[in-house]
Amino acid sequence: MKKKIIIIGGGGYVGSVLTPYLLNQGYQVTVYDLFVYGEDVLPKHESLKTIKGDVRDFQLLKEAMQGQDELIHLACISNDPSFDLDPTLGKSINLDSFRPCVEIAINAQIKKFIYASSSSVYGIKEDLNVSEEHVLDPLTDYSKFKEQCENILFEYDNIDNFVVCALRPATVCGYSPRQRFDLVINILSNLAFNNREITVFGGSQLRPNIHIKDMVRAYELIIKSNNESINQKVFNVGTENFSVLDLSKKVQKVMGQDVVLKMVETNDNRSYHISSKKILDELNFKTMFTIENAIEDLLSAFKNNLFKDSLSNPKYFNIKQMERINLT
Repeated sequence: MKKKIIIIGGGGYVGSVLTPYLLNQGYQVTVYDLFVYGEDVLPKHESLKTIKGDVRDFQLLKEAMQGQDELIHLACISNDPSFDLDPTLGKSINLDSFRPCVEIAINAQIKKFIYASSSSVYGIKEDLNVSEEHVLDPLTDYSKFKEQCENILFEYDNIDNFVVCALRPATVCGYSPRQRFDLVINILSNLAFNNREITVFGGSQLRPNIHIKDMVRAYELIIKSNNESINQKVFNVGTENFSVLDLSKKVQKVMGQDVVLKMVETNDNRSYHISSKKILDELNFKTMFTIENAIEDLLSAFKNNLFKDSLSNPKYFNIKQMERINLT
């Protein structure tokens, strides 16, 4: 019997890579998504069911969860600029809908609830290895609501046969059928390929990243892990923390040495860095793909003309697409 997985937000940047990955691993997958970036981001597959719906439509959610074994919750208004565009909308989707979603999952007898949080919940830390034990200091409503959703999820600690786990990803990078060019490696790669120039603001600030293929591997790892090893736990998921300048040089190396790095001073010297030692020690999760691999994948996609007007097309930029569709 194939395990049945429902992915809420499975038509997004990570979801459109995670979905075919899980299908190829033999799972039955239901994707519940508004598909504001199009439904063509997912493959046709006999084991895939798609439901076009809003995470705030609790009756439709209830119907969608019936008969499912496990749930991965990816749905949110992503990144701070998109969230700030309409804070009320952001709160209704990212926070207000979350507890009802968890309780619907419990009533539907979902056995495992996996939540996509964010490493932004830590805020800015001086420590070089920011672990899951560090005090959270989210700086924006987006990251504050991520923390609050974690807290809500972990309240449900005495429900029989209901396992909960949260992942705090670094910034995801690389190619996806639902491409984003508003994430640091993807931004730099887009500019390098098309403009042959990257503007580096500051350069010493640290940024944690993770290849999108490793991110989907992490979600499957949580699906496959025994309940005792993950229940009521949170895990950082990232690779090394590189400086913005080092990241720019990696992009330059892959995209071509003719790419110019233009150095500009900045007052924004915020560094973000996380340790992913816990998921290695406890679940033996090792990344398989490098930042260079992500850049190479993007270069291949550019060369194969997989993107249309990548510098300006709203569908590659969350805030531009949010402005265009005027979701309420």
